[in-house]
Amino acid sequence: MSRSLVLALDLAAILVLTFALYFPRHRRKGMVAAYLGTNIGVVAVADALSSSTVSAGLGLGLFGILSIIRLRSDELDQQEIAYYFASLALGLLAGISVAPAWTTAALMGAILLALYVGDHPKLFGRYRTQTLTLDAAYTDEAEVTGVLERLLGGTVHQLTVRKVDLVNASTVVDVTYELPVLAEERTTSALTSLERS
Repeated sequence: MSRSLVLALDLAAILVLTFALYFPRHRRKGMVAAYLGTNIGVVAVADALSSSTVSAGLGLGLFGILSIIRLRSDELDQQEIAYYFASLALGLLAGISVAPAWTTAALMGAILLALYVGDHPKLFGRYRTQTLTLDAAYTDEAEVTGVLERLLGGTVHQLTVRKVDLVNASTVVDVTYELPVLAEERTTSALTSLERS
């Protein structure tokens, strides 16, 4: 596969990743520039390293350091970190020669497919994770679970009490919960099952 075709594949892949997958789902404009810039930068440097006497290991180490610095400088969601590393991986695949040639296209497609499926809104769409500060001090986990289920209107699957302040009467918790199936969803599901039978 020619270098120009590999670079064109990378450009197409990063445009799909950024504008077809990430932005419609998360809408953070600042991350668009980060993904595009990271990908193009990685392609350029990986291409330069592959044609020079500097080892690829040194180049990959440098990218690792840069990515850690970037990820620590701003708070990112786990999905955004996945897109960030996908952007890096796409750039590295385009910048480093892989044999056989079709492997590059297949691996780029696999990365895009993984993010399409893994970050699809319908995959575990009713699950949420939040950090909440409650206006009372709770030391009993069962009690705080009941309070959270009433407050959030869902089923608590996991919670971690981060801080209990007995003086100021507050509790900070990380909670993962599931929203109930909406009435419309129940009706649609029932109608679908009736049509099938």
